[in-house]
Amino acid sequence: MDLFHDVSQFFVRGGIFMVPLWIASLISLTVLLERSLAIRRNRVINPLLTDAIERLRYGQIPAEVEAAADDKTILGRLVRTALRNATWTKAENAETLQTKARSEISRLERGLVILEIAVGVGPLLGLLGTVSGLIKIFGNVGDQQIATQGVAIARGISEALNTTVFGLVVAIPALIAYSIFSRRVESFSVELESYCNELLSKLYTISEQETSGTTTPPLV
Repeated sequence: MDLFHDVSQFFVRGGIFMVPLWIASLISLTVLLERSLAIRRNRVINPLLTDAIERLRYGQIPAEVEAAADDKTILGRLVRTALRNATWTKAENAETLQTKARSEISRLERGLVILEIAVGVGPLLGLLGTVSGLIKIFGNVGDQQIATQGVAIARGISEALNTTVFGLVVAIPALIAYSIFSRRVESFSVELESYCNELLSKLYTISEQETSGTTTPPLV
């Protein structure tokens, strides 16, 4: 009960700027949790599918690659796009695949801008609260009796410090989450590009072998 009272008093003494800071904290926490679930490796890259791409050889396509139609990962959707357009030229297929990949990466980055905004807005709202508290301190000095000036000054200092602290509490986790998620998306982008390039290279090598009618023994 005392803890709840202390927390409630912390927000009450922080003044009006605690409200937007509280809203910003809820939004950034929601985005953090949602992106934590969305930007996971098992939702982006299926290891069975990557193994199948690496096992691609002349004149044969592993069943795992053909089964990509049922794969729910981003890599699976990209593989489906490449296989669906396999009758196109390599350049046309690569361009379409690149467009699809950009769309998928954009979906991974969805919401990160909110965390980026929270990183900047949190300290600024805290600074506004600090300025507001200082204005109250100096505005009350001289307008009240000496006996009550101490209380007014204490309230102003409390508002200034509480909003500053809460602004940093909002910004620091948002900054950490934004940095981690951005780095993770960048890493996944490089991996997806690598596997897509490997798939196209081997897929069109297979097509060329089939078209020429030559048979090349599987590479070991």
